[in-house]
Amino acid sequence: MKGACDVMIYMDNAATTKMHPDVVRAMLPYMGNRYGNPSGIYTFSKNIKKDITQARELLASTIGAGPDEIFFTSGGSESDNWALKMAAQEHPYGSIITTPIEHHAILRTCDSLEKRHCRIIKIPVDKKGKVRTAAIERNIFRDTFLISVMAANNEIGTVEPVAAIGRIAHERNILFHTDAVQAYTNIYIDVNAMNVDMLSVSAHKIRGPKGVGFLYIKKGKLKTPFINGGGQEYGMRAGTENVAGIIGLAKAAQIAMTNRDMRIKKEKMLRDYMIKKVTTQIKDVWLNGDEQERLPNNMNFSFKGVDGATLILMLDQQGICASAGSACSSAQKEPSHVLKAIGLSDERAYSTVRFTINEEISKKQVDYVVECIKRNVEELRKYV
Repeated sequence: MKGACDVMIYMDNAATTKMHPDVVRAMLPYMGNRYGNPSGIYTFSKNIKKDITQARELLASTIGAGPDEIFFTSGGSESDNWALKMAAQEHPYGSIITTPIEHHAILRTCDSLEKRHCRIIKIPVDKKGKVRTAAIERNIFRDTFLISVMAANNEIGTVEPVAAIGRIAHERNILFHTDAVQAYTNIYIDVNAMNVDMLSVSAHKIRGPKGVGFLYIKKGKLKTPFINGGGQEYGMRAGTENVAGIIGLAKAAQIAMTNRDMRIKKEKMLRDYMIKKVTTQIKDVWLNGDEQERLPNNMNFSFKGVDGATLILMLDQQGICASAGSACSSAQKEPSHVLKAIGLSDERAYSTVRFTINEEISKKQVDYVVECIKRNVEELRKYV
């Protein structure tokens, strides 16, 4: 829906992204005449199976993996659940190391496992959202079987030292999982160089369709099926494949990787331009997260004396889409668990708004957004 000024500027790309037109075109045949079940033995079905195989190979190449290490899922949350629950099933009564700023798909899965048989150790992060590798090392015990740390935070954009954490895990023969839902195609990822055993990805964060993603599992690291039934996904996840979704995911990844360097360069330029304008033109504003080691499209601001939700609604009336934080939790009344974990007071946490851009945003649009933010903040502060 367009705002009062008859424009729509979408700055909530961490929540979801607009599907690329080429992704839509790639998917359409599989919603029409290419409807065969990939498990069939006749040519019509075998051709669909071949298309899935090619998609799997393409996706594997984007992270330096083998095709037989890519398992299609319904998205990031399922991938996270699979990684943690099956690792815990294969290593009962052990401990898992994670952080308090993970996505709820990780944290709530950990809560569930803790009620059953696992010990969960959450390593604090610093005020920028960084986890210290030394703190991880200090909290490794004989029963530690898994470390799960996200590659980049969905709210504040901080990029974590994944390779260093993976190296620590591998030196001690501990499984290492990373939620790369926000990081995939936005930072360099090589699962071997980064010492990753399991990695979660979601299509709709990279201009692909909703309801599909994949879990990378290093060969031999997990052996227990997540969903029992047929032999799909090498017998690890039963159920007829979401063919159109898989094709869309692969096409989105191909597009994102083809123009990655140019796209990231433009997003960083626009991000830094907007950060400078906001922090110099508006008083009493803070940028949350790491200033340098952050996602190229992420900005998370706290505005003193301003209710973030009210500011978002005012921006909405001006045609601007932004967020209070995670799309999975922004409707809740409690302050963001991420912002609390980096030491923000409730007042400052409630004053926070996240803007996540893409390469299609222009400087002119950024100027308009900053002007709207400034005007709205000044108006709201009159009532403090």
